[in-house]
Amino acid sequence: MNASITTGRVHPAALLLELGHRARLAATVQELEFLLVNDTRLLQPYRQAVWWTHQGGVQALSGVVQPDRNVPYAQWVAQVCRHMVQQQSAACVLTAVDLPPDLAAQWAQWWPAHAVWLPMQLKSQGGAVETAAAGLLLAGPEPVPADRLPLLAEWSSMWIHAWQALQRQHLGSPRQWWARLRQQQAQRAWWRRPAVWAVCALLVLAAWPVHLTVLAPGELVAAQPVVLRAPMDGVVEQIHVQPNEMVSEGQLLFSLDEAQIASRLEVSQQALQTAEAEYRQFAQLALGDMRSKSQLAALAGKIGERRAEQAFLTEQRLRAQMLAPRAGMVLFDAPTEWIGKPVQTGERVMRIAQPDVVEVEAWLPIGDAIPLQVGAPVQLYLAADPLAAVQARVRYMAYDAVVRPDGAYAYRVRAELLQPGAQRIGLKGTAKLQGERVSLAYWMVRKPWASIRQWVAL
Repeated sequence: MNASITTGRVHPAALLLELGHRARLAATVQELEFLLVNDTRLLQPYRQAVWWTHQGGVQALSGVVQPDRNVPYAQWVAQVCRHMVQQQSAACVLTAVDLPPDLAAQWAQWWPAHAVWLPMQLKSQGGAVETAAAGLLLAGPEPVPADRLPLLAEWSSMWIHAWQALQRQHLGSPRQWWARLRQQQAQRAWWRRPAVWAVCALLVLAAWPVHLTVLAPGELVAAQPVVLRAPMDGVVEQIHVQPNEMVSEGQLLFSLDEAQIASRLEVSQQALQTAEAEYRQFAQLALGDMRSKSQLAALAGKIGERRAEQAFLTEQRLRAQMLAPRAGMVLFDAPTEWIGKPVQTGERVMRIAQPDVVEVEAWLPIGDAIPLQVGAPVQLYLAADPLAAVQARVRYMAYDAVVRPDGAYAYRVRAELLQPGAQRIGLKGTAKLQGERVSLAYWMVRKPWASIRQWVAL
């Protein structure tokens, strides 16, 4: 069969099959609508055809590629279709007398004498049926035979089936999904609509209180270590202990080079002996010489000065030998790195700590600085054991940010362990710090908003 088929030479049932075949071959809804208003004349000759839907108005006109819904003809036809939807639910013939007077008055201006109305029941993807939500109008100069109405009704059913098949193919498109959702919502009470419940659930979820948490690099450090610093400028001569060695109170830890101090001490001793000999000489002369007696006070002061210098150098020589102020584990780098290294007064050389007195030290970046109260929970996930978190409580957070070795500024946070275990001092990881409770929405947008504020001036 082809487009040359006419109603006078072929049985109407064959024409109906041909139209159904063309409808199944349609690839888009627009192509299917074009077929409805232009090829239905195989079953019944007509001059004008109109495809109308309740939601979209005039969708297609015969002989027109894209109808304009704002022209007077389209507006009049839309009013006629809305009237027929309310009055007729089955296929029927239509004349001007079947319309209200205001619509019938314009019949002769737009249409020939006779027409037929084919209501259609469009079924949405959700399964709800909209009775007579659309329809097809055919207008021609000749009346429609009664035996043609069942054929036209059957063709409308076949066309609706093809239309629904194309709708299911586009079910995943955003436009179809939104139309389906709006249709479902319109058929339910507002308080039973899933969209209302979804919005309420989102609002509740956005306002749900959660702890404001941030991540920061952390490590296990000694809680109260004793820092051993160089007592004076000098060179480390020897390290007498090994790293992580347990030492007792008074044990020798390291010593500085004493060559310079010993030389100065020997010079000081010789100067003291010279001053004492000079004092004795003038003391003997003072018995008969008043001038020598007047110099004894100056010589006595000089002797005191030399003795003070000798005592100071003797003490410095003793301080060159660093002894452990208390028992504990000594913490420092490799001994070979210190031997022969020059140090300045106050420079840290090593520490003494108790192995079982450990706490968490975290460095909170400036961008993540949140209010932390004393006692706030802290969880340290060590790189050596990421599955088991070390539990701690905030002891203090520094007010001033200090520069880190990587050049970034951060706040020092110290937290004491809740249950001291066998964790070794020096293990590093990531610390999770919990602040005050905030809404989930604020928790989600805090970091993105802070980043945006750094680049955009609002």
